[in-house]
Amino acid sequence: MSKLPKVNELGFFEIRLESIGGLGANLAGKLLSEDGVVGNGLNGVGFSSYGSEKKGSPVKAHIRFCDPKINIRDTTPIERPHVVAIFHDALFKTIHCTSGIYPDSTILVNSQKSSDKLKNEMKIPSGTIAIVDATGIALEEQTKANTAMLGALYRILTFLNPESMRQTIRRTFEKKYPHLVEPNIRTFDRGFNEVIFQTYENDDSIPLAPFKRAEPILGYETQTIGGTITNPGNSILKDLSISRAGMLPHFHEDKCINCAACDTACPDFCFVWEEKADKRGRPQMFLQGIDYQYCKGCLKCVHACPVDALSSEREYNDGYADNNRVPHLWDLVIQN
Repeated sequence: MSKLPKVNELGFFEIRLESIGGLGANLAGKLLSEDGVVGNGLNGVGFSSYGSEKKGSPVKAHIRFCDPKINIRDTTPIERPHVVAIFHDALFKTIHCTSGIYPDSTILVNSQKSSDKLKNEMKIPSGTIAIVDATGIALEEQTKANTAMLGALYRILTFLNPESMRQTIRRTFEKKYPHLVEPNIRTFDRGFNEVIFQTYENDDSIPLAPFKRAEPILGYETQTIGGTITNPGNSILKDLSISRAGMLPHFHEDKCINCAACDTACPDFCFVWEEKADKRGRPQMFLQGIDYQYCKGCLKCVHACPVDALSSEREYNDGYADNNRVPHLWDLVIQN
């Protein structure tokens, strides 16, 4: 039986996965909890929470492990995780991913950014930051980022046997998707081997705030009449960068014939047009570029373009989307 390195006052070692729909955090949580119990002899429970079950919507997976002698009577969401795995580094824009962490918690991030930059973005005073380019691994192996994240988690969770997870992956895929077994095992191994760590001691530059349970802003007396959704999901204020899974359309202006096939295919009105005079002085709409704030990386525009003026390229963390974004010309748009 595996021995847990630390536990909370109830005897649990707790893990929280922060993700969006489409990256496989729900399945990763199921595999992790199953392997901890079946493959490593622990007692455990795993469950997920999500809303509309669609790509891009927030997803959380919660996993608790404890000694087999302890009964688990707690199925509440994990508020104080020993380990947090963040499946997309754009989640920091809208979600407090590191809520409730301990001073020595480990935070795994799917990113290409440096640990110092991530520490500043997450505003954490101390702890260990683990970084793995799970998206890049998944694109190269033609799998999903969740398996690479599992590999990195098993490097962090030293009380779990990586070989047992390899067997769990094989058992999960071999009947319905046998062709995915070996690619997923390779993805798992690469996540395990390619994760890097940086530990920070508390330097007092960021105060260590005590844990405080969040209370809902809207209650019985302050609830919006009619169940109004106060956070708009489809408006000029939205930011779909969190929905991207590693790929972006790149615009090559020299090839563009302004046919608007891309605009017709785009579900989110990402393309920015401006009326100018053509060679004969007649008014015509010319494509200026892409407003990446609204682009979720579906790449339908790339397939629609008849002259290869759009190409599917990897979204690296060098600020490509921010540096090449062409904001919409609408008067009401709030430029982020």
